[in-house]
Amino acid sequence: MSNPSPTPAYRNPALTVEERVADLLGRMTLEEKVGQLMMLDARGDDLSFINTRQPGSILHILGAKVNRAMDLAAQNRLGIPLLIGEDGIHGHSFWKGATIFPTQLALAGSWNPELLEQVGRVTAEEMAPTGIHWTFSPVLCLTRDLRWGRTGETFGEDPYLIGEFGAALIRGYQGQGLDDPTAVLATAKHYAGYSDTQGGRDASEADISHRKLRSYFLPPFERAARAGAMTFMTGYQSMDGVPSTANRWLLTDVLKNEWGFRGVLVTDWDNVGRLVHEQKVCATYADAAIIAIRAGNDIIMTTPLFYEGAIEAVRSGRLAETELDAPCADLLALKFSMGLFENSRRSDLERAAVEIARPDHRAVNLDAARQSLILLQNNGLLPLDPTRVKSIAVIGPNADDDLQQLGDWTLGASQHLPEAGKQPREKTTTVLDGICALAPTGTLIRYERGCSIVDDDLSGIPAAVAAAQASEVIVAVVGDHLNFIGEGLSTATLELQGGQLALLKALEQTGNPIIIVLVNSKPLVLPPSARRAAAIIECFNPGMEGGRAVAETLFGQLNPSGKLTISIPVHVGQQPVFYSQVRGQHGSRYADLPQEPAFPFGHGLSFTQYRYSNLRLAASTLAHGQAATISVDVENTGQLAGDEIVQVYVSDVVTSATWVNKALKGFARVHLAPGEKKTVEVILPWEAFQIVDAEDRNVVEPGEFEILTGPSSRDGDLLKVILRAE
Repeated sequence: MSNPSPTPAYRNPALTVEERVADLLGRMTLEEKVGQLMMLDARGDDLSFINTRQPGSILHILGAKVNRAMDLAAQNRLGIPLLIGEDGIHGHSFWKGATIFPTQLALAGSWNPELLEQVGRVTAEEMAPTGIHWTFSPVLCLTRDLRWGRTGETFGEDPYLIGEFGAALIRGYQGQGLDDPTAVLATAKHYAGYSDTQGGRDASEADISHRKLRSYFLPPFERAARAGAMTFMTGYQSMDGVPSTANRWLLTDVLKNEWGFRGVLVTDWDNVGRLVHEQKVCATYADAAIIAIRAGNDIIMTTPLFYEGAIEAVRSGRLAETELDAPCADLLALKFSMGLFENSRRSDLERAAVEIARPDHRAVNLDAARQSLILLQNNGLLPLDPTRVKSIAVIGPNADDDLQQLGDWTLGASQHLPEAGKQPREKTTTVLDGICALAPTGTLIRYERGCSIVDDDLSGIPAAVAAAQASEVIVAVVGDHLNFIGEGLSTATLELQGGQLALLKALEQTGNPIIIVLVNSKPLVLPPSARRAAAIIECFNPGMEGGRAVAETLFGQLNPSGKLTISIPVHVGQQPVFYSQVRGQHGSRYADLPQEPAFPFGHGLSFTQYRYSNLRLAASTLAHGQAATISVDVENTGQLAGDEIVQVYVSDVVTSATWVNKALKGFARVHLAPGEKKTVEVILPWEAFQIVDAEDRNVVEPGEFEILTGPSSRDGDLLKVILRAE
């Protein structure tokens, strides 16, 4: 009688990860290795590909279907567990009833990394029990052309802030580590330069040199790598003729060798296929497979023909089978480290129902909406005086549209078919909902939609004007629509679409005071009627609790503290309009327009006032390798308590290569009671004074630096002191 087969070494959790990976790799066939490198779309009902191609990972699969997929994977010869990924972009996006937070650009307005970490933690706690191991977030793209449809997915226009916020989300997602059952893997994307494409057109060529990448686009990703992000995702664009997915310098030389990244690198959707059918740098899928593997990619997302292409490349002798071992080992090591061979982390719908319904998650969401709101303009009308305002007209296409308030990357957006439905209406408090709920007793609320954003139908304007004329104050909720934002949906203009310009003009002609509330994905050019409004509140896409936060602001229950992380232009033709411009040009304006934005980076008003004074340095010289300590006194000179965001910028006075006029390098949130003064201290590390020189080196050059501190990036708002580096 023969002895039963011994348990293979890779099944022994007592062995090291390296030992288990080596044993498993040694048992795998060529087909199994190629399959392991593939991530396939699992939205369809037929999951037989899990047995025929044996993919290492799948995406777009939810609920009980996850367990069916895991059962199929367990039937494969080696029983390698699946890694399950999903787009949890600002919450568990596609799970009905999940907590949908403000979008990244909205969250950035809080300038609060601790809040971002909480958002990541809540998202992970809601994703993990549904069988998801991996979220494709955060987006670390640097906004440049505001016409780009994915602007709202970013944290804005500043590399330092993007790195800080991204690191915070990563901490929240990944929790206590790879073996934390309440955690999900974070993804730093889109690596790198994807947001600087021509004309703002999505996924086109980006004219970015290595020096420009190192100066602005790579720092947030290096910060993410240092923060422990376990996955990176490539961008769609090409640079200097090389698609990101084929760029060995970017993927291997910098990410893996220079930064020491030891996680897995996944392509974006069908990036390897695009080498053949879109960018046309490869004639066949075998060619594309060779380029993708040699560039440094570990997982090939949703390119089914990679399977045949890679096998053909190996069997024809053009690609050695051993070249597949390194990416396979990276992925297997991740799975072993997560403990998936012992516990595949299946979907537990009972636990999911408890986690997703937690009141404390909704409380975090409300806090996020509150901190993210930005008061752009106020002539003193806000907060509304309940003794004087007895009737309010709530007007506009986004006043009661829950889907536009949630924004992209949620049920009802373009990523899933319409039959997938949308988030439950009762989960979202729209602006109208919030006003109706919080208006003082006896206040009459009149609502009219007024117009559409997606067409020029003006038939609703007369009713809107009548409601406005009959009311003492108008709250006009305008912005954009999912038809004009998102992946593949860049716009040629930044104007308010549909009938909104006509609506605002008609409302202004009533003569009643107007409060503009912007529910929008990205900065929009505001018409003169809006600029003449009594107040403007910027929400971006504020998530499920956004309407309550707006109403609290209107009625004075919330003192807004948010600040812009992206500049809002006067005209689309001002681009680039971001604050950190490279020095050197003839003149300081266009012949027909100023260069200054309507609202600059860092801008945001409060219902109280703050005074900055006594900016000083702990030492006037900066020794090599040392940090600089900056102190400034901030006083609340108004009548309300509030939170101020103190911003610290650095300007290198003379540089060996052209550099930006100033760059944010530190910030602090400070709470101040009426009349209270505090000393705010910010420590700037040695690296805050670096530039990238003409040889692509990060260097701190001796000489003078201006340290600028204040409430926004506007020069007139900033105090200045000189620091000298030795």
